[in-house]
Amino acid sequence: MDLMAVMWVVLAYTLGSVSSAIIVCRLMGLPDPRSEGSGNPGATNVLRIGGKKAAALTLVGDMLKGYLPVALALWFGLDASTVIAIGIAAFVGHLWPVFFGFAGGKGVATELGVLFGLHPVIGALSAAVWLFIAKGLKVSSLAALVAMALAPVFTWYWSGSLVWALGVAAMSLILIWRHKSNIQRLLNGEESALGR
Repeated sequence: MDLMAVMWVVLAYTLGSVSSAIIVCRLMGLPDPRSEGSGNPGATNVLRIGGKKAAALTLVGDMLKGYLPVALALWFGLDASTVIAIGIAAFVGHLWPVFFGFAGGKGVATELGVLFGLHPVIGALSAAVWLFIAKGLKVSSLAALVAMALAPVFTWYWSGSLVWALGVAAMSLILIWRHKSNIQRLLNGEESALGR
């Protein structure tokens, strides 16, 4: 990876480190999402503590962190390996943000933003799975886990890029690991429903 590619990756990580949840909550006079609700600085927890408007702003902010660097990298004609490295860097920045003591969210919206950046159809397929399950079962974590588990398949099928599919698979595996407490609650039948 050349110096220019490294600079892109560093910038993507830096952008990913900007916590939409914390910024939105501060601007709207809401409690810190790291100390309220589930303690996760993400859109679902912001929905619990601040309502739909705050959650929507958080969701858009977190998606843009993944989308913008990837879309720009493609627009500038960077190679496939560099593009997916940039996406992973933004995702990692959200999970372990340098500006917030390396304590970030679980990465669903940011990975979704990366997927939309790679190709709108890949993002749309993943979002559709999430919406279908979330609306049907009212469990955000389950919807996210299924959607992101399928994301590498969508990426491979639509793009034909093994590098992209492997990069998305790596993000999805990390995301699943970050949801380990949610998975345990799902197995125990204790996971909170959306809106509760």
